[in-house]
Amino acid sequence: MDILLIEDNEELGQLIYDFVKNSDYSVDWVKSAEEGFDRMEKNTYKLLLLDVMLPGQDGFTALTQIRKENNMPVLMMSARADDDSKILGMETGADDYIEKPFSIPVLLSKIKALLRRSYPDQDNGILTYKSIKVDIGARTVTKAGKALDITGKEFDILVCLMKNAGKVVDKNALFDEVWGYYSDTEMSSLNVYIRWLREKIEENPKEPEYIITIWRVGYRFGE
Repeated sequence: MDILLIEDNEELGQLIYDFVKNSDYSVDWVKSAEEGFDRMEKNTYKLLLLDVMLPGQDGFTALTQIRKENNMPVLMMSARADDDSKILGMETGADDYIEKPFSIPVLLSKIKALLRRSYPDQDNGILTYKSIKVDIGARTVTKAGKALDITGKEFDILVCLMKNAGKVVDKNALFDEVWGYYSDTEMSSLNVYIRWLREKIEENPKEPEYIITIWRVGYRFGE
């Protein structure tokens, strides 16, 4: 099964269900977090569409519980557009956040981007450069055999750069690949994540040998 949709609004839930199904994805639709837990015990899903305002357990609380056992990508949907709600969603474990009301094409674009990043069509799912090894399927990174704590957006940035090792990746293209074209996130976030990533993989982050800044253009991974 591709997608689990947890949405209690009958009209919106039916609209999302129909459009997602017509886009050649298999989808289950339930109206509460509790029903969602039951479905996840019986089925394996590639992606979760999770409403925030649900009867019973809300989306934030549900996601906290889900993240204890499941790492599938999660797209949160909410009418709460304030920054605190978005931050809480990301800190709880959401991979992306979309504000209601939203257009269905934008939602489908985010779904495709999340699935593409989380389940890339790579020959063997392994990327290597010098002592760095990335297992895309397992979402793990090692350097000289030692595991590195690189997850979430840091992992997605690293994968994108390593797939283009030796080439200059435009910062706008990198941002769109990792966050999605319609993301409300500021471009400055990319610089922050690059800094965090360098601190984890470089011997000297101030003189990087892996992630090289190409002034006013973007980044190059390696030589």
